[in-house]
Amino acid sequence: MNEDWRAVGQAIGERLDERGTTMTDLAAQAEVSLTTVRELVHVLSTRRRNPRTLSRISKALGWPEDHLQKVLRGGESSTPDAGADDVQALRAELRALRKRVEHLENRLS
Repeated sequence: MNEDWRAVGQAIGERLDERGTTMTDLAAQAEVSLTTVRELVHVLSTRRRNPRTLSRISKALGWPEDHLQKVLRGGESSTPDAGADDVQALRAELRALRKRVEHLENRLS
């Protein structure tokens, strides 16, 4: 079975950019190590991963659980169709932005 780790890394990297999220934030949200996220984004290791790892990262990025597994197998583009997951991702991004604004306001007070 062909596995396209480069497509997985590209999908994660593009989604991080879209959402203005850091690899550190993603690792914390997905409950995986920062090293794992870096390896995936930069395609530093193509070793077999626990499917839960890709599932957790997919969910943390606002995608369906199986999204990165599908990308890995070449069955899905890096950007799934718009839908409920996109709305959920926008809500999460809005919460993150509110936290940042509150933090800045507190620093200026």
